[in-house]
Amino acid sequence: MDVDWDNFLWPYNEAVRELKVKFRSLRQSFLTKGEHSPIEFVIGRVKTVDSIKEKMTRRVISPEVIETDMQDIAGIRIVTQFVDDIYKVVDLIHERDDMEVVEERDYIKNAKPSGYRSYHMVISYTVYLPEGPKKLIAEIQIRTLAMNFWATVEQTLNYKYQGAYPDDISERLRSTAEAAYQLDEEMSAIKDEVQEAQKIFTKNKGKEKS
Repeated sequence: MDVDWDNFLWPYNEAVRELKVKFRSLRQSFLTKGEHSPIEFVIGRVKTVDSIKEKMTRRVISPEVIETDMQDIAGIRIVTQFVDDIYKVVDLIHERDDMEVVEERDYIKNAKPSGYRSYHMVISYTVYLPEGPKKLIAEIQIRTLAMNFWATVEQTLNYKYQGAYPDDISERLRSTAEAAYQLDEEMSAIKDEVQEAQKIFTKNKGKEKS
């Protein structure tokens, strides 16, 4: 089966565009009301054709079942300030009626052996095409700033080692993952003070503009 990749990926690009707008708007709604937003920033991407083909080969996925068996063609990453914010975002997603959660994996309470921490949600999302509505699968990863920094570095190293890290690198990754989590724990302990400071800063910034 030959795949017309431009036509195949167009709905996924539209889904990522729409989801980014929706989650960024959700963040702004908190800020507009003068409240702490559990969302710090949102990014998204659609897998490249080469990345999809590589995963098809590695996971033995046939073209006929890509849409159901490859859950991360459309990917959204929501980054938060605090660990508690992650679970607030999870609840907000569950409450929405424009997407349906079909799978969840909590790698924060159950970190991967590498030290990786994040909360993964797989959702069913509908985009509207000229020929009618189409349901797609998309993956949402929710993590703190510290977790995101660690994961970004780990991903960069993975390009070099293809997952086969030398022992010393693996140990350093586990150690730094734990350090990042401890940072999150310490920041959570002073969360109220941080949020109060942010409110004062925002209020003063507004006065300066006026």
